[in-house]
Amino acid sequence: MATEQPPDGRAKEAGEPRERPRIGLVLTGGGARAAYQVGLVRHLAARMPEFHFDVLTGVSAGAINASFLASHPGSAAEATEDLSRVWLDLTPDHVFRDDGLSLGGMVVRWLLNLASGGLRYRPQVRGLVDTSPLGSHLGRVLGAEAANGRTLPGIADNVARGRLDAVAVTTVEWSTGHTVTWVQGRDIKTWERPKRRSERALLTLDHVLASASLPLIFPAVRIGNAWHGDGGVRLTSPLSPALHLGCDRLIAVSTRHEPTHLTSADPVYPPPAQFAGVLLNAVFLDQLDQDANRLELVNGLLARMPESERGSFRLVDLVLLRPSEDLGRLATRFEPRLPKALRFMTRGLGTRDTKSPDLLSLLMFQPDYIRAMIEVGERDAEARHAEIAALVGD
Repeated sequence: MATEQPPDGRAKEAGEPRERPRIGLVLTGGGARAAYQVGLVRHLAARMPEFHFDVLTGVSAGAINASFLASHPGSAAEATEDLSRVWLDLTPDHVFRDDGLSLGGMVVRWLLNLASGGLRYRPQVRGLVDTSPLGSHLGRVLGAEAANGRTLPGIADNVARGRLDAVAVTTVEWSTGHTVTWVQGRDIKTWERPKRRSERALLTLDHVLASASLPLIFPAVRIGNAWHGDGGVRLTSPLSPALHLGCDRLIAVSTRHEPTHLTSADPVYPPPAQFAGVLLNAVFLDQLDQDANRLELVNGLLARMPESERGSFRLVDLVLLRPSEDLGRLATRFEPRLPKALRFMTRGLGTRDTKSPDLLSLLMFQPDYIRAMIEVGERDAEARHAEIAALVGD
């Protein structure tokens, strides 16, 4: 198990010294690929049923999983089973309107908007798809009632019962381009770094929806007086929120497969889906690897220093779990079962002509594909059980 330290040497800033390490879970994005994260949670519930995380942080689709686990009133096993059921019952029409009329209408409005030359009364478009079904579905799943301001009441209950120290959800504020981490918990000290900051908040459904809104594809969400979107856009340090919240040990889950060797050149010109997949990976997923590498470098430096000279700096253990299979290529196996209108649109972007259909996998909210990803995640966690147990066991 690699021992790694905060990328920018951040000190423990939350709460008083503890008798045991504070353990956190970091969940990144990836659209539908976030179902892979459920495999780790299932593994922990099966092998370590009494274990729970002190801190949960999530961004993009990972914010949905983090918020669900943070607000669930039951045991770890019950929370895991319910989270699995949420994902396995998910279909595209729970996330966005996937009928031909809606998708076609969105495309027409985009074309009219682009051809309007900036006319004042041009058609209003805020995303490539209509995600109103996702808001309704997550509202029911998370118990975010409109009468309660769409807050997630289970989080406050778990914090009060001592089952949770803090949960954090990250968004990007489109007007300033700043990354904002919204934190709910106890003994919270906020932080501010260049282009990123934290704010205390009672987390609501809007925070979760904003964090999961893929730019241009999903519409932005209004929080307060500003529009917010997917927090992975400028989150250069995905481990940062958990470290600021005082974690000494971390498990981070990436949804990006790391190939063991470079593939040979392809003489065919890349289709739009290939460009989109590479860009989305670069924006949302690649930063975790860089952050983990910086953590390891700082850990190495601290390990060479006497403990008395480290000041507020500390060693932080990390287990980084990633898919052993390419989840993009796995999606092609289930692509023919997509709704016709959505399949027509994605094929028009060239998802069948690329060797890395990562764009397709982001939108592949198909129960059979989701089940396959959960199984891959569970197998990968089992293969890394010795490292995971060493990190959380004592």
